[in-house]
Amino acid sequence: MNTRDKKTKLRYNLVSIFIYLLGIILLIQLFNLQIVHGEEYREQSNTRLTRESTLEAARGNILDQSGNKLATTQLGYSLELYKTKIDTQTLNNTLLKMTQILEANGDAYVDSLPIQIEPFTFTIAEEKQKQWKEENKIEENKTAEECFQILKEKYDIRNENIQEARRIMTLRYYIAQNGYSSTRSVELASNLKETTIAQLSEQSAEFPGMNITTKSIRSYPSGSLASHILGYIGKIDPEEYKQKQDRYTQNDIIGRMGIEYIMEDYLKGTNGIRQIDMAVDGTITNEYVAQEAISGYDVILTLDANLQQVTEKTLKENVQAIANSEKVEITGAAAVVMKVKTGEILAMASYPDFDPSDFVSGISTEKWNYYTKEEESAYARMHPFVNRAISSPSSPGSTYKMVTAITGLETGVITTKEKINDVGIYRFASDYNPKCWIYQSYGRGHGYLNVTDAIIHSCNYFFYEVGNRAGIDNLAKYTKALGLGKKTGVELLGEVAGYVASPETSKALNGTWTGGNVLSAAIGQENNSFTTLQMAKYTSMLANGGNDIDVTILKAIVDGNGNEIPKEQMEQYVKNRLGMEEDTSEKVTFQQENLNAILKGMQGVTTESGGTAYSIFKNFNIEVGGKTGSAQTGRQDANGKSITNAWFVGFAPFANPEIAVVVMIENGQHGSAAAVPARDIIAEYFGMNANRVTEDMNAKPTTQIQN
Repeated sequence: MNTRDKKTKLRYNLVSIFIYLLGIILLIQLFNLQIVHGEEYREQSNTRLTRESTLEAARGNILDQSGNKLATTQLGYSLELYKTKIDTQTLNNTLLKMTQILEANGDAYVDSLPIQIEPFTFTIAEEKQKQWKEENKIEENKTAEECFQILKEKYDIRNENIQEARRIMTLRYYIAQNGYSSTRSVELASNLKETTIAQLSEQSAEFPGMNITTKSIRSYPSGSLASHILGYIGKIDPEEYKQKQDRYTQNDIIGRMGIEYIMEDYLKGTNGIRQIDMAVDGTITNEYVAQEAISGYDVILTLDANLQQVTEKTLKENVQAIANSEKVEITGAAAVVMKVKTGEILAMASYPDFDPSDFVSGISTEKWNYYTKEEESAYARMHPFVNRAISSPSSPGSTYKMVTAITGLETGVITTKEKINDVGIYRFASDYNPKCWIYQSYGRGHGYLNVTDAIIHSCNYFFYEVGNRAGIDNLAKYTKALGLGKKTGVELLGEVAGYVASPETSKALNGTWTGGNVLSAAIGQENNSFTTLQMAKYTSMLANGGNDIDVTILKAIVDGNGNEIPKEQMEQYVKNRLGMEEDTSEKVTFQQENLNAILKGMQGVTTESGGTAYSIFKNFNIEVGGKTGSAQTGRQDANGKSITNAWFVGFAPFANPEIAVVVMIENGQHGSAAAVPARDIIAEYFGMNANRVTEDMNAKPTTQIQN
């Protein structure tokens, strides 16, 4: 064997020895891991779980045109629960302890169980009970108490105390409906008080799977201000979650009404990811942010918070004053303030209102019943969630007479100088001879009046004659041309079109039509039925020279960097969201001479001693054009009085109109009653009131268009 072969053999032996030694070392280490310290390491491994938790994005703000925050977010704390390896009884006891701490500190927890105790009753309508029982595999004939016992057995709740049993059942039911796992939590309570957080944290060992996390809580700084416009939020339900899992979690909130609903896609931010290390017993060992959340966009409205506040306040105060003085039941009211040249809504009030804050942490059954159970709550009988400005059309009464006037003038059946002799009774047919209101009060007519004087004195006889000459088809044409009887396109859900009086409308409503119906239509009765918002557009068009306007409550959408969404994109989004169709109705132009004659009449309503609103505006510093209306409904209130809705439409200043103001009070009895809050609103707009809402100087800037 030569020297080279010896060296090769030596290398081979050395490598072999190294491999044997390495194998021995690995075997010893494996023995050490599995046998000597195996149980210790297994215990450590089992106690380490890495979970991803959603880092909820802050919801975008809703602001007025000056930057005042109408809806915003604030930092809060919520209680989450993860699934752990504990038995049913431990889970039930844990949930009971949680509810006891929450209740003791005045914190609410989720409660979607539709069964109340003491006495047992369902909290959902009878038609929904059947569906609920099917979903929960309960026989249809089971009573509320029997359903309660079935669920008690299902969740193995052994507590004899019925109140304790329901507390546990409420959370077990919610968990069953929404689901949870060792990596996906379910939120049981939000907006926790500091005392609750302290107590839960101190006793964390008694609450396996519990996690207290920070989150953005929706806040409405001004309480119920603009509630029908802002709307409210609520927790996403299981069906919605299934459809929106790409962007939402089962603990997310979602807009339910108003701007919160319509602008949901912009207000909703992009959630981030929080990494959580937890032990199997639910103890958190480490936590860090893996992906930052991106806040939602800010939505800026055309509203003026100061004006909105005054509008709501004066509307409420005058409603209550009328109810007391007239001894009538007033079920609701609405008011709208609009820029006559642009259609921007500066204020929109609906009475009664509600507090969106009631929904932030989940509305309580007691509060929900207060708002909705008519048999238990007088407030509920007034339907506080209805936005009367856009969803409650009503006959306009004499405020419609400008439509009849412009129809007569534009069609040439009357002129601005022609006078019609009101003799008190309009002899239309042997079986229908309507009387002017003055004849019913004084047994005489107004005498000879031109169109301007007829508006000032609200002469029914004059407009009977004009309506009869012009015909219902022309009346309907000019009614629609002035924005009445069709949706305005405002960016809110629930707007209705109302009705324009015509033979076709009567047929659609299973009514009849005779020649005499046109007389009733000509003074704003019959099937004429319009919303307060439509009446504001109509008044604006009269004041601005007959120019059509696009009604809007949305000014801008701004991202986190202060960039505005293009107007065209914003408008298309709203159209898609509301399912709006293009307005293909005929556009009509008006002769300024004819409009001037009508506007002069509206001026006389507030400035001449015979005007129907003169007593309200006679010492007012701003010259106003207006018209009152008292629309009969043919119904009686709870006090046996005939229900007559009160209207006022007006604009100011008369010489160079800036705003239109419309007020409607259900069962307000007299049109002049609606003029009182209108006067207060106009005074606020022109700086005649002292009180102010402080402007938020920290608001994000946005482009302001001067008109």
